[in-house]
Amino acid sequence: MSGRISFLITCILVVCALSVVNAHYQFRRLFIELERAQAQARQLDIEWAQLQLDQSTLGKHSRIELSARRDLRMVSVSPASTQYLTTGEK
Repeated sequence: MSGRISFLITCILVVCALSVVNAHYQFRRLFIELERAQAQARQLDIEWAQLQLDQSTLGKHSRIELSARRDLRMVSVSPASTQYLTTGEK
């Protein structure tokens, strides 16, 4: 009788030990996944800040005007070069 009880207690102890090992493994796996997600979130925050900086730089009027003058060879309109169209009068 005591041999059966010892065997039963030993089996329960082994199952509990395996359960603890499995729980520890799951904890480590989830912790590593959390660390990766946090690292990715930090990287995305850095990229977001860079994109906001780029947007503010590229959206400035002086930069747009410089690009229009240099790349497209555009000039400002002067009153002397403005032509007005009217309808019905000659």
